[in-house]
Amino acid sequence: MDEIELKKIETKISKEIQNTIQAINEYKEQAKPITPENAIGRVSRMDAINNKSIVEAALRKSEEKLKKLKIVEKKISNKDFGLCIRCKTQIPIERLMIIPESTKCVNCA
Repeated sequence: MDEIELKKIETKISKEIQNTIQAINEYKEQAKPITPENAIGRVSRMDAINNKSIVEAALRKSEEKLKKLKIVEKKISNKDFGLCIRCKTQIPIERLMIIPESTKCVNCA
């Protein structure tokens, strides 16, 4: 992988980290407890509780993605960056641009 490709990936990772942090903050805001004093009906309250659980799942997924992105960000300067952890072949740059936290090639994933 050449320097230009590494720079592209590094920029992509930085943007993904920023976007993921922003999403996490939004999910945390949406996942706040539902106060009982809100004048909503029983069915609406059940919908709100259901939506809260969906938002909490999205929050966990985003936090996991952020953790993986930060690990990849630290490893980008390693000589084996971009190699599949299973078969040791080069992960295509296109895959890394779409999913920068990828550690496996398409065949091994």
